[in-house]
Amino acid sequence: MLKDRARILLKKLVERYITDGQPVGSRALAKFSGLDLSPASVRNIMADLEDMGLISSPHTSAGRIPTASGYRFFVDTLLTVKPLDKLEVDQLEGQLNSDSAHALVTSASHLLSDLTRFAGVVMTPKRVASSFRHIEFIRLSDQRVLLIIVTPEGDVQNRILKIDKSYDSSELLEAANYFNSNYSGMSFTNIKARIQDELKELREDMIRLMTKAVEAGTEAAEDKDEAYVISGEHNLLGVQELSSNMSNLRQLFEMFERKTGLIELLDVSSKAKGVQIFIGGESGLIPLDQCSIVTAPYKLDGQVLGTLGVIGPTRMAYERVIPIVDITAKLLASALSQQ
Repeated sequence: MLKDRARILLKKLVERYITDGQPVGSRALAKFSGLDLSPASVRNIMADLEDMGLISSPHTSAGRIPTASGYRFFVDTLLTVKPLDKLEVDQLEGQLNSDSAHALVTSASHLLSDLTRFAGVVMTPKRVASSFRHIEFIRLSDQRVLLIIVTPEGDVQNRILKIDKSYDSSELLEAANYFNSNYSGMSFTNIKARIQDELKELREDMIRLMTKAVEAGTEAAEDKDEAYVISGEHNLLGVQELSSNMSNLRQLFEMFERKTGLIELLDVSSKAKGVQIFIGGESGLIPLDQCSIVTAPYKLDGQVLGTLGVIGPTRMAYERVIPIVDITAKLLASALSQQ
């Protein structure tokens, strides 16, 4: 537990460092702390904070900067978050307006980046139970049929079915008509559960074709090739704490390219009730040791669709980034609900 004076000094030190990016000395801290303390008294308290691992000295006889633990204490106990005003919220809402779910996700990513000047990332909505509006079969050869899936949003996905029987155009049309008449609007998961009982009146060869179509449709719905959209990575090049270590920066951009580690972190974040903050090594990802990630899940009808967030240096204005992430998650969920 910190005494009141130590808490005030730590808060002021973190705020000053976030604003200026320069180590904070005891004389400067004594001036703007608002406390009637001499620089010598401030030095003693700063020494205690350093012993506790909350601040550190980057150079001999220099000022102090917050450590990851210092930022964590600041965020958890000292930070005052101010919600965005109505005008800012209205402006955000106006920019999240599209008929396409993918366009909305992309817009949200750009918004997060533009507003924070860091990197904005949005997981694409989970489509495990994605439904279809219309499907078609097109014969490519004796052993291959093209399955065309049109989603309710108008997106088109294609899958090639490898088959062991040659189907003519009339048979493929018959199969497509059966699907569109009986299952349009349903998820492939639900179709799969019903199809074996409901297709008994069809010929065995048609059942095989339609079963393959359901399996391919399920695979398409679960396709995670584009697991997230990220914008503003170039902003991180202008952050001195990150750009000064090109090896770490290279690892960070390689992680963005590989996606796997970041997706796992975003998946963990999707289980949180609201905004979650990972500071430095808390993420468990080495390329993010010098970064913080502020995330929030976005939901539709109570079901989590994905997570969005901001990736920036640990020296970020948390009081501003947190409400931006929070409201963007809510606005994206609202926009998707109107699709």
